[in-house]
Amino acid sequence: MNNLHRIFDLAYRQLELYPDLDMFSRKVAGQWQKITTAMFIADIRALSKGLLALGVRPGDKVGLIAESRYEWHVVDFAIQQIGAVTVAMYPNITDADYQFIFNDAEIRVCIVSDKNLYQRICNLKDSIYSLQYIFAINEFADSRNWKDLIEIGRERTDEEIDQLKGMVVTDDLATLIYTSGTTGKPKGVMLTHGNILSSVFAAREATPLEAYARALTFLPPCHAYERMVIYTYFYIGITVYVAEGIERIGEHMKEIRPNIMTAVPRIMEKVFENIMKTGSTLTGLKKALFNWAIAVAADFDPTGQTNGFVYKQKLSLARRLVLNKFHEALGGELVTVVSGSASLQSRIIRVLLASRIPIFEGYGLTEASPLLAVNFYNRGIRVGTVGNAVKGVEIKLAEDGEILVKGPNVMQGYYKNPEATNEVLKDGWLYTGDIGKWVDGNFLKIIDRKKEMFKISGGKYIVPQPIETKLVESPYIEQAMVVGDSMKYAGAFIVPHYANLKDWAKENEPALATLPKEQFLSAAAIYKRVNQEVKLANKHFGNWEQIKKIAILPEEFSIERGELTPTLKMKRREIMKRYVKEYEGMFD
Repeated sequence: MNNLHRIFDLAYRQLELYPDLDMFSRKVAGQWQKITTAMFIADIRALSKGLLALGVRPGDKVGLIAESRYEWHVVDFAIQQIGAVTVAMYPNITDADYQFIFNDAEIRVCIVSDKNLYQRICNLKDSIYSLQYIFAINEFADSRNWKDLIEIGRERTDEEIDQLKGMVVTDDLATLIYTSGTTGKPKGVMLTHGNILSSVFAAREATPLEAYARALTFLPPCHAYERMVIYTYFYIGITVYVAEGIERIGEHMKEIRPNIMTAVPRIMEKVFENIMKTGSTLTGLKKALFNWAIAVAADFDPTGQTNGFVYKQKLSLARRLVLNKFHEALGGELVTVVSGSASLQSRIIRVLLASRIPIFEGYGLTEASPLLAVNFYNRGIRVGTVGNAVKGVEIKLAEDGEILVKGPNVMQGYYKNPEATNEVLKDGWLYTGDIGKWVDGNFLKIIDRKKEMFKISGGKYIVPQPIETKLVESPYIEQAMVVGDSMKYAGAFIVPHYANLKDWAKENEPALATLPKEQFLSAAAIYKRVNQEVKLANKHFGNWEQIKKIAILPEEFSIERGELTPTLKMKRREIMKRYVKEYEGMFD
């Protein structure tokens, strides 16, 4: 099939090109169960018939709320191939957000994954004027489920499906993705089949794998990033192994030995923390060798420009003694790990690359379907950058450094929101709201979000992201948020790494180690220890950028309390509201 114009064409194309390929694999009763492309197509057609029987028509919006699982993809394609529009939502957003999205998109039919979500949406039904039908993927009492929906559609014909498929064109709306946003109400990003496929074609060029490779997926597929990547797996012919959850990925990697996976910085930071935790349990010569190998890896330059002959000999020894074990722990056959959504600490990237874990940072926006730039495996890597613009995408910097992009991947606009659309789409360019700069000619480095920059009272600008990134390099700092708009100096909310501080206290302040968490974190010695880490980070910044005061917070920022978006970006306004007293204490 040479004609690939709609997203759902990917399944039929895969059947034609690789009829013996397992499209998916998932765990059932403790065993990996293979699902062929033919089985996937049969499932999507059966579900499409059920949707038709409910009265879903081309252009209608159908809600989908589920974690990463095989059925998510069946629902997505079943909606699309009859010309309807998938409105995929995170399973962990607030009821207020669900209410807004359902009413804004005028959703009549919604499919959710489990009992908890089913009950939540049922409880909201009276405040959602358009909603008529709710179905669950899981089976439980007092609900309508997946099997019921398929049974409803048994009288519909394959000819109806094929006729509707044939009417869908490239420029038709495929999905509405509501941005979680760090401020204000969610905005519905309108993406066509052509928008998303342009990103798929660009991602293919950046992926050094061929058909029959193995991918592991565990990130939410409702996120534009993971969703586009999985479409790319279909395009290449890669079998998609669906993890049972983030907590099981270590086990799954040993079982399936994946060749590719995607991650967000928080996941890779946890991988790195586990590596360092392993080292901390060693003693004597083994511990000394571990620390030496990590120090060697931290100086790794993937370009080879700064690593001479002596360094290469050290690296070779460090790999044999220590670093190769990290690669083996991740299955030993990874060819690509793509990290996106936020910046990853440069030190972590260097250690992972030195350990033969091939991590490539990229950059994108939901509004751009989402791929804009990536460190290509065959174009060289620049640590600390998000790489080069992908095929078909043009990137330029405005006078103030804002990143502007143009290409076939750029959204049609925000649904029912021309005012917000006109703010970001101007003269054919998408204004991203991100500040960037060029490194080594055409490698893009993200500096910060334009709206997150602020001025201190002396008139100097503070750019929070690089400072926050440097702060969390400390093993004693879990999260950091730089504050101080219009104040004399910059301060920071610090969420400490409680377990690591506890270990430090056992050796240095044993009496403190026995205290309850809140008392422990409020102790003067703990403040002093954390502040020492802040002072080390300060050395990398100009005097006006340095953190002068900190407030230690007892709890991690969370999605549940509305402090983080589902993609783990900080909602600065919400955090500021919660910690007004601590903020005032820093600037009193």
